[in-house]
Amino acid sequence: MAAFLLAVTAGVVPAATPAAAAPALREVMFVGNNWDGTVDVIESRGDFAKIGRIGVVPDRRERLREIYTDPIKLIFFLGIRLGPGEGNDQLVDDIYSTPEGDALVVSRPSFADVVSIDLRTGAVRWRFPVSGFRSDHMAVSPDGNSVAVSASTSNKVHVLDIRTGRELGNFDTGDQPHENLYTDGGRLLWNSSIGAVTTALDDPSQDWTKGDRHLTIADTQTFATVRTIDMRDRLDAVGRTDLNDAVRPAVFTPDESTLYFQLSFFGGVVEYDVASDKITRIQEFPKNPETNEDRTTWVNDSRHHGLSMSPDGGKLCVAGTVDDYATIVDRATLTPGELVSASKPYWATVSGDGLSCVISESGADQVSAISFATGQRIATVAVGDHPQRVRIGHVTDTWTPPTGK
Repeated sequence: MAAFLLAVTAGVVPAATPAAAAPALREVMFVGNNWDGTVDVIESRGDFAKIGRIGVVPDRRERLREIYTDPIKLIFFLGIRLGPGEGNDQLVDDIYSTPEGDALVVSRPSFADVVSIDLRTGAVRWRFPVSGFRSDHMAVSPDGNSVAVSASTSNKVHVLDIRTGRELGNFDTGDQPHENLYTDGGRLLWNSSIGAVTTALDDPSQDWTKGDRHLTIADTQTFATVRTIDMRDRLDAVGRTDLNDAVRPAVFTPDESTLYFQLSFFGGVVEYDVASDKITRIQEFPKNPETNEDRTTWVNDSRHHGLSMSPDGGKLCVAGTVDDYATIVDRATLTPGELVSASKPYWATVSGDGLSCVISESGADQVSAISFATGQRIATVAVGDHPQRVRIGHVTDTWTPPTGK
């Protein structure tokens, strides 16, 4: 203190201590192993080699104690296991890293929550229980500061601060909210509700039992609904009264003028022009002759579930889930390329360099990379039990998995 006063008296102010530089970041891919409760970290390009694995249910015993002492929570927990979980608990649905690469934010359907896992220690930083009894797909805002999560059974989307888990706002959706997409630089958030997908009432004549399915577009500042879009009317207008109107995985073109999406029970893709509010093309892709055509056997009403687009907007990558293939599609003609054999592919993500599409093969516990240029498989990496979502993210440059994970 005396030195400081002496320096001020002399007209000299000591220089401030430099702030510590932020750790350098390393781009990676996170693979969520739904039935394992783990996330594999792999390279985001090149050979997609495995870097490490982290567990995301360190609080499993506490959560199970909470569930088994609440009869209502237990009913839904077991319902998830017997329904969408195919006899397993759903412990990882969606995954994103914080901008600093120091934590992983995970939605855990069976625990009806979103948690932040410290990537250094493997401990839970924060936990947000969603409304209702199941959490689902998420989306991270373009600036990386917030994350949106669908709360399946309460028909609501929660938007959270990605660092603290504080709820920033929420909005109502149709029945069973699912996919989330940010547009307009993060100003708008699109949600698709898919209705009841776990019932056996899958015949088209029973479609009315599936509930209210539509797109909800919300303002991310006020969380007010800006617009709703019912694809039933748009499908009927182009003569496709036979198609289910539940929008599944979806992707926008780089200029956000066109939306491509998959539908429940449909093995193909739909093209929707945003400005005209019209469906412009529908393309069905080849069927696998070995696929069981009994719709009640298709998990969660998905024939195809997984869609991404090359960075230049010229190619689509399609995961043909129950048809056991993936294919690169020319967007100009919607013509599929080689049908690459894959075991129950469940998601499609663009690699870090934009050169390939990475699919999760949930039936073989692996992920595969398919070249956008050639349409051929270029790499396969073994991961954990039942991989689903694959997301680009970051860890610190010196990251190593927590001990024992």
